Amino acid sequence: MKIHQTLLGAALCGTLLTACNSFLDRNPLGEFTEDDNPAALTGGKVYNLYYLMRSYNLTSGIPAFLVHMVRSEDSEKGSDAGDGAGEEAMWDNFQYTASNGPLAAYWSQNYTIIYQCNDVLADIAESPHRDDPEMQRNKGEALFFRAYCYFNLVRAWGEVPVVTQRVVEASDANLPKVSAEEVYALIDSDLTEATECLPITWGTAYTGRLTWGAARSLHARTYLMRNSWEPLYQAATEVIRSGIYNLDTPVDQVFTVEGENCGQSIFELQCLSTEAMPADLTIGSQFSEVQGVRGAGEWNLGWGWHMGTELLGEAFEAGDPRRDCTLLYFRRSQEEPITAANTNKPWGESPVSSAMGAYFNKKAYTDPSLRKKYTGGGYWTNIRLIRYPDVLLMAAEAACELGLTGEALEYLEQVRAHARGSQTDVLPPVTTHNQTTLRDLIHHERRVELALEPDRFYDLVRWGTAQEVLQAAGKPYQPRNALLPIPQSEIDKSNGVLVQNPDY
Repeated sequence: MKIHQTLLGAALCGTLLTACNSFLDRNPLGEFTEDDNPAALTGGKVYNLYYLMRSYNLTSGIPAFLVHMVRSEDSEKGSDAGDGAGEEAMWDNFQYTASNGPLAAYWSQNYTIIYQCNDVLADIAESPHRDDPEMQRNKGEALFFRAYCYFNLVRAWGEVPVVTQRVVEASDANLPKVSAEEVYALIDSDLTEATECLPITWGTAYTGRLTWGAARSLHARTYLMRNSWEPLYQAATEVIRSGIYNLDTPVDQVFTVEGENCGQSIFELQCLSTEAMPADLTIGSQFSEVQGVRGAGEWNLGWGWHMGTELLGEAFEAGDPRRDCTLLYFRRSQEEPITAANTNKPWGESPVSSAMGAYFNKKAYTDPSLRKKYTGGGYWTNIRLIRYPDVLLMAAEAACELGLTGEALEYLEQVRAHARGSQTDVLPPVTTHNQTTLRDLIHHERRVELALEPDRFYDLVRWGTAQEVLQAAGKPYQPRNALLPIPQSEIDKSNGVLVQNPDY
């Protein structure tokens, strides 16, 4: 559907460090060595990083959604009350336990990717061809992915072990925690170097590969989490002024197949499906399956995890087109009449489900014609991880905090104008230069533009409003819940090297 076969190669090759025979065979000798193409073996490991990034535990499954989304007031576990009741207690109600399975899976997958990145970086450092352009691009990709995963870890746990060397024995990774500041120092170093190694763009044969803009945007996001306004402003505005990205795709197409890899896509994991079930999860993801309508018969579209709340539905301004693009409406029973309020655009579907949430995630909604063509629950759906509207809103927030209210208004209006489209009677332009009022409006815009995407909980934490907002929503959040307990299984394996976070 939309991915160069090279990027699919890692998924189709099988194991972590095994290369495809078809990729490695070279006639007439039939033997491939580093002398033939110095970057190829390293490149195979890099392609595998994209495969690992699509994993159930990191971006496309229950552990990812629980860590990133369910803890906010706008998301909840979803599914049926009896399905994963322990996860509801843990993630919706902040009854943290260090023995939780998804907690350990999320930790483990981040470090799995980090270790693979370290392997790639060690290969490059030891290669006499380390300065070749392709090697440098590979280096930039590995640095980006390592920074991405350490950012996941430091936001979730604060102090974590930092492993930067090749892991050969388990003892190589058995290190004590370091401060959050030290983790961020590595992230800053990795992303600064990644921006120097990665290209501005790739050819169409390499759709989905990391670019300078992805590294600079991720760096902006890390500054955002730290409320570091000056470097955030610098990073975000550099991306904006580059002119690489745009908002040309209508808001109701962004999360459809037609909107994949559109002008606002900065980092998007490529997924594919086939008509043969055994191949689907090696080249696709469970992103849509896990969040799809949990029903029966015609409406058995997925597992129904990670659903939107009534509070999220109420957050959208009157007439905001993004509401219909974010919330997937449904009926509670076959007997409930089909109305405009429970029918979804553009395919006129009105699913039936007894799931406990108020809305399913329409950003994981699949085309019924593709459901018929491909097996599984939407394995072909790309995963959008960094979008241009996020960068615009980061720039707006930084500009506002720096007193550049006029510039903040310009960035904010670009996002609202895109959402407004041709409907000139909704989402009026914001005109206030009052910093406090503008700050609140930018916070609101992040909530609705990025609804049911990964960062709402972390926004509340960095704004210092998590306790107020979440308790008002009926969640028993306490300040200690900003950080998760370290998985007990990891502490046990460390033989005393790794110590639990405070209060757990």
